[in-house]
Amino acid sequence: QVQLVESGGGLVQAGDSLRLSCAASGRTFTSATMGWFRQAPGLEREFVAATSWSGITTYYADSVKGRFAISRDNAKNTVTLQMNSLKPEDTAVYYCAAQSTKFLTSRESAAFDSWGPGTQVIVSS
Repeated sequence: QVQLVESGGGLVQAGDSLRLSCAASGRTFTSATMGWFRQAPGLEREFVAATSWSGITTYYADSVKGRFAISRDNAKNTVTLQMNSLKPEDTAVYYCAAQSTKFLTSRESAAFDSWGPGTQVIVSS
């Protein structure tokens, strides 16, 4: 398994940018699909973005496509989510997660094996 810790959350205004980072440990990181999920109060955890093991293939939820960008650095064992043009509806706890496949096989949270504790993002209007 992979151990994950997120950082970079905070309080921003609508239209601002924020960069989330996920530090990973564990020898399976470089062969895992890495993803970001988010969960707002009262709602289910939802898929945001993912990147294949090499970082070449990326996947996005329609709600963030064109505004968010996911990337990874396998040399540093990190995954980054650059969030631009933030909206109040982006407010949520954001989680980093790992799926034990080289490419994304499912956007369901149950398909991801390892999770970080989460980082809070609040976007004020």
